[in-house]
Amino acid sequence: MSSLTRFFQSLTGLKSRPMTREKADTLLLLGACALVLLPHASHLPMWIVASCGLLLGWRGWLTFRGNRMPPRWLLLPVVALAMAGVYWTHKTFFGRDAGVAMLTLLLTLKLLEMHARRDLFVVLFLSFFLILSSFFYSQSIGTALTTVVAVIALLTTQISFQYTGVVPPLRKRLRVGATILGLAAPVTLVLFLLFPRIEGPLWGMPGDAQGSGRTGLSDSMSPGNISKLANSEEIAFRAKFEGPVPEKSQRYWRGIVLSNFDGRTWTPLRPHQQRRMVQIDFLGDPLHYQITLEPHGRRWLFALDVPQGLPHIAGNSAGFSQELQLSASQPITDRLRYDVVSHVDYRLQANERPGYLQQWLDLPPGFNPRTLEYAGQLSRNARSNAELVDAVLKNFREQNFRYTLEPPPLGRHVIDEFLFDTRAGFCEHYSGAFVVLMRALSIPARVVTGYQGGEINPADGFMTVRQSDAHAWAEVWLDQRGWVRVDPTAAVAPDRVEKNLGSVIPRRVLGGLFSLDASGNGFVQRWLSLRQNLEAVTNTWNQWVLNYTPQRQKKFFESIGFPDVDWQTMVSVMLACVIAAVAVVVLPLLLQQKKRDPLDALYQQFCQRMARHGVQRELHEGPRAYATRLTSEASPLRPETKLALARFLELYETVRYGAPAGNTRSSHLSTLKSLLAECR
Repeated sequence: MSSLTRFFQSLTGLKSRPMTREKADTLLLLGACALVLLPHASHLPMWIVASCGLLLGWRGWLTFRGNRMPPRWLLLPVVALAMAGVYWTHKTFFGRDAGVAMLTLLLTLKLLEMHARRDLFVVLFLSFFLILSSFFYSQSIGTALTTVVAVIALLTTQISFQYTGVVPPLRKRLRVGATILGLAAPVTLVLFLLFPRIEGPLWGMPGDAQGSGRTGLSDSMSPGNISKLANSEEIAFRAKFEGPVPEKSQRYWRGIVLSNFDGRTWTPLRPHQQRRMVQIDFLGDPLHYQITLEPHGRRWLFALDVPQGLPHIAGNSAGFSQELQLSASQPITDRLRYDVVSHVDYRLQANERPGYLQQWLDLPPGFNPRTLEYAGQLSRNARSNAELVDAVLKNFREQNFRYTLEPPPLGRHVIDEFLFDTRAGFCEHYSGAFVVLMRALSIPARVVTGYQGGEINPADGFMTVRQSDAHAWAEVWLDQRGWVRVDPTAAVAPDRVEKNLGSVIPRRVLGGLFSLDASGNGFVQRWLSLRQNLEAVTNTWNQWVLNYTPQRQKKFFESIGFPDVDWQTMVSVMLACVIAAVAVVVLPLLLQQKKRDPLDALYQQFCQRMARHGVQRELHEGPRAYATRLTSEASPLRPETKLALARFLELYETVRYGAPAGNTRSSHLSTLKSLLAECR
């Protein structure tokens, strides 16, 4: 016996003896339930995760020790406390989050109240339902793989409890469970492709999805809120270009436009301040590409600066604001794909009337007096607005300004303190200060936030834009040129635009152990290559599985010869394909099935019938010994029945071990059937 085994037995109090089948099956069930609960640990409150772990541990300890289950008078207060905790956490017993929380607690509590076979099936059914509910929160490949493992474990557990007599090894039972799941795969694929789709999320309700939407950029900007995203490797969206890919210096993904300033925070124009007509002169060749936008819980969309028109979004609609901010009519709570055409060379509202430009000249009174004084000095020496823009950028470039993720805190006059005291900041500091200076110089200006950059993934050809690519720049209005993009950050840190953020400020990865600019570190490079491959696989999953929309299903039906398909045709084709899939699975099994000897079948029926009458054949008994016991005086059967039984077993023994000729065997089989009927 190994020392590890002795140590384990000393902890559990078990002696050196084989584990009983009941304990082994129960522990297998607990392991399967743990796999079912594992995906829910990421979104359940911590007290529920801890409670489920304690309840599973309690049930496992009782199994190891062989102790009795806790009495109901003890379980009822625990259930009441658990339900009270759910209500205290969610303020309701209804909805997705509260419902899943209750089911997880009830599953673990039910394990402490198992007394009959029906309780086992209740636990299994609850487990299968919880597996489905995990897709309410995540539909990633990881969740799908965890689900497959959990289903195999549950099927193996169910099979284990069904065995009578000698139980096969666990490896063989796992193989049987995996085989059952594999046999269902063809039908699953057919249903996925052909079951009529509806608009909206496949898993969950829109309200639930909205509540869990993730947010990257905010609809306001103050010093420090964009720099918080600099170390986030979370993907904001992906782009697939049909033709040439623009240079990094042209990859400005327009998002939220901020024009109102209260002295510290930038916010968008109020709706009544906006009008719809936008004049754009497109120059150069267009860029055609497709965006796959991750859910962020807000309405705004992203496109290369500037988009040529509105994208078509199934189940949603898009619109432009006066400031060319692209947004959807509904919050983006599910992964969204849309096609866009953009021009990186353009003239935006070049002939705008001065009256409409006033709203981009407003500054709050009583703020930043040194900035206003500095603007007055600049205006006395410049001959045009373009020269004023160049003068401010030259000041950023030549003075001791620093680009940093950790700038010093700023007080009431944030622009003054940044320009003349700290001179250290991130993109929101430079863009905000630049726009304030422009407005102080009577030049219409506004802040634009979005993303700048993006890296092509060589594994699949998609451009990946991350939250760390979040950026803020400025737009100024110049006579005869319209709105012109100016990135003051590029004057201080040009590599931020020409290369990436990591070339200017090292971004930490793997828990801060390494930085992404460590080009000489082979481990980091291998890690980055692995991440690109994993992201390519995830993107393929997103594109072909999670984004299998009704429109794509319609195109699939058209590709197999069903144009303008309606739901009746869909159902008919689906049923036909399901039958074909079942046939593909079942027919090989039937052909491989061994033919059963009719003599053995009759003997099996005889033994089953005797077992129902309370005289079951023992495993070691042959036909003669079995006949002796059945016809003994202690047997409860009637004399005429005993006679038929003896004749049946005697004839069976003769046919089985005497090896009669073919015709004689057939006649004996007929006689055995008659005797079996008399044995009733």
